[in-house]
Amino acid sequence: MKEIQVKSILNKHKKRDHLFLDDYSLNPYYGCSFNCIYCYIRGSKYGRNVTAIASKINAPELLEKELSKRAKKGEYGIIAISTATEPYMGEEKKLKLTRRLLKIILKYRFPVHILTKSTLVLRDMDLLEEIDENAIMPSCLNLKRGAIISFSFSTLDEKISKIVEPGAPAPIKRLEVMKAFEGFLKGAAFIPVLPFLSDSAENMEEMVKVAKEYGAHYALFGALTLAGEGKEIYYKFLEKYYPELIPKYNELYFSYEPSKEYQNMLEKEQKRYAINME
Repeated sequence: MKEIQVKSILNKHKKRDHLFLDDYSLNPYYGCSFNCIYCYIRGSKYGRNVTAIASKINAPELLEKELSKRAKKGEYGIIAISTATEPYMGEEKKLKLTRRLLKIILKYRFPVHILTKSTLVLRDMDLLEEIDENAIMPSCLNLKRGAIISFSFSTLDEKISKIVEPGAPAPIKRLEVMKAFEGFLKGAAFIPVLPFLSDSAENMEEMVKVAKEYGAHYALFGALTLAGEGKEIYYKFLEKYYPELIPKYNELYFSYEPSKEYQNMLEKEQKRYAINME
């Protein structure tokens, strides 16, 4: 894996994310070996390099300085790990970069929201337990937990998952790991759901039901975006496996986002199953 030096590692948001509740985000790596065909990064300026993985080798040094400064000012907020990559790819097993960052986060008592498809997150349960107990939460959030863990899915259908998430563990493996995080605030992030494949009311209700059976406290929903290389790759998937759906996708996507009506439908579902801050 390539090692790179970066100028910054902690991203401060202008406003708190309404789904993940994070005030900050950090990504230990560039690129992702899970190679999900629907990844929104494919539609960005980094799209064609999504599988060119690099570790941000100076991330711990940068995070130490940044959190020290923000802790002194009392600028506590939830840190999302990761929003543009997978923090627990196979490479993390050897490098332990995400684990080193969690140790720094624990030191300065910041809360975290882990976003992952990986089973490797189990390795860091010890650190996440300490963060959960010791983190200082923003006073405006009525959450009495310092660690949130969301497991990402686009579908629970093993057959479809093998095609659209070729490098990721099977959905059942993710569910089993979620169940293992006994005592944590945890849930399922169905982001994105796949139009006409995993987004019907029946599908979403069943996905939420299964997630609850494995201990999920909430479910998050998000729409598929299609732009640039991402749209090209996704349409090749449709052409090969579901050509009959192409006219429906053409009607649904006038731009990189689906229609407003579709987004409103997902928002309605989201309100039913979102993180409970009570």
